[in-house]
Amino acid sequence: GLVIDGKTLEHVLHDSLQNIFLELTGKCRAVVCCQATPLQKSVLVKLVRSKLKAMTLAVGDGANDVSMIQVADIGVGISGQEGMQAVMASDFAISQFRHLRKLLLVHGHWCYNRLTNMVLYYFYKNVAYVNLLFWYQFFCGFSGTSMTDYWILILFNLLFTSVLPIIYGVLDKDVSAEILMELPQLYKM
Repeated sequence: GLVIDGKTLEHVLHDSLQNIFLELTGKCRAVVCCQATPLQKSVLVKLVRSKLKAMTLAVGDGANDVSMIQVADIGVGISGQEGMQAVMASDFAISQFRHLRKLLLVHGHWCYNRLTNMVLYYFYKNVAYVNLLFWYQFFCGFSGTSMTDYWILILFNLLFTSVLPIIYGVLDKDVSAEILMELPQLYKM
């Protein structure tokens, strides 16, 4: 691991040392920056996103972490004694830092799995409906005649095809939480 303080970080963030710093941090399992200013935190996250082309996760618990949380791809706010500013600016909120592991490994895995399956479902649903419209045009001589009333199209999207995504989004858990916590390498899949 690497621990770097705010004064050293200020020198590292200059253009001449950025690549060396990123090469060094790429060889570390963890990098901890302490006593950094809010601007330094956000610049560091921007640097990692732009130069390493990595997805970033920022975790903060106070107002001084808001800019870092907003710059990151995913922001996690920890509600605590320093106020709710980080929570209000974040994508996810947890009550204690120890819940971060479960948020990432369990709920992150489930969320990613659900989202990928929902995208596939919506492609299937829209392809099926567009195919109906396409083949209907052969029967009406490509006149542009509407196959259905507008209220049927609204009901199709609102009622007929919304039950499956709601049930799937709420209930689907491909792997149990206990197994996901025991085998963190499942998250990579």
